[in-house]
Amino acid sequence: MKNIFFLFILISSTIFSQTNTEIHVFDIEKSGDKIELKNGKNISNNKGYDSQPYFYEDSKVIFASTRNGNTDIALYDLNKNNSELNYLSATENGGEYSPQKIPNSNDVSAVRLDSNGLQRFYSYDFNSKNPTELIPNLKVAYPTWFNENIVIAVSIVNDSLELFISDIKKKTNLSVAKNVGRSVHKIPNSNLISFISKENKEYWLLKSLNPKTKEIKSICSVGKTEDVTWLPDGTLLISIEKSIYKFNPREDKNPSLFFNFSDENINNISRMAVNNSGTKIAIVAEVSPRYLAQEQLDGYNNRDIEAFLKPYAKNVKVYNFPNELRYEGIEKMRERYTGFFKNTPDLHCKLLNRIVFENKVIDHELVTVNGNQFKAVAVYTIKNGKISSVTFM
Repeated sequence: MKNIFFLFILISSTIFSQTNTEIHVFDIEKSGDKIELKNGKNISNNKGYDSQPYFYEDSKVIFASTRNGNTDIALYDLNKNNSELNYLSATENGGEYSPQKIPNSNDVSAVRLDSNGLQRFYSYDFNSKNPTELIPNLKVAYPTWFNENIVIAVSIVNDSLELFISDIKKKTNLSVAKNVGRSVHKIPNSNLISFISKENKEYWLLKSLNPKTKEIKSICSVGKTEDVTWLPDGTLLISIEKSIYKFNPREDKNPSLFFNFSDENINNISRMAVNNSGTKIAIVAEVSPRYLAQEQLDGYNNRDIEAFLKPYAKNVKVYNFPNELRYEGIEKMRERYTGFFKNTPDLHCKLLNRIVFENKVIDHELVTVNGNQFKAVAVYTIKNGKISSVTFM
């Protein structure tokens, strides 16, 4: 087993939450040993949660996209200039996640989470969009198709994730691994499936499963990251913050940098997908931290407590510079600002200057309160798509 644990030990896992994420697609261009990602395009361009991309065809991407308060299956055609999203589902009392093309079919499968809490795995007819339940007795979360009859399903069992081999035709579900992660993929040019094992609490392992023999082997350690995918030549791609690393288990001793993004709007890369020809990659990334800072500022100026609190983490910490803790927790923030908003009709904060540096936003502000004005500086730190701390100067 190759050990790449040392690179990732300090990287914390990304906690699933419906933050403001976008899907970007890049061309993969090779020149000798050099690989570059070019011609990047935001294909979701949608405020809210967009995630779990999958190449329906080499030039068509399906993914989960929020619209009108629900999460539906969206399709984007890369061959069409200025293409608009085509939605393949419209579930009023629920939403779809993890869409994928069913092998040897034009239909799409997806996990559907209903508003009553029911979570099941369905197929959707490409034309009529009518769903058909595929696995009735399993709470599937993250699936991948092995063939047209076999699904390798990361499923929820007693508040933890467990890996199952589900035979759609025989209607059987066999548990093969406990305490697993969300990334589950077919390994190119093999009869194997890769998955993340979290049985070791100090670091996680990428393992392979042979669905026919049930044999499981370790591939490498991945520290505390779980968002991976594969290039057609068997090279593993691993996302870390604003970078993607590559590692070929057959050839490499250590991972190396695949690509580093300098774009302010690409942060905390999570899900990734590569098309079958290896010419395009789709990535999910959080938007620029400036959007969260602006969102809370708009809520502040509108004296809308819910809009103001929305970008903050539940355990947000508020400091006086440099490190004096004033209070902690979003409920404490609610207590302080609810009455303040109600009793200060002329409250307004004018943004004088804003600097974005990595996961921090520094705002220079002119604040009006009860006829008085004063200048202030606020430093917002972003983590996992939320404002985790604010430091006032």
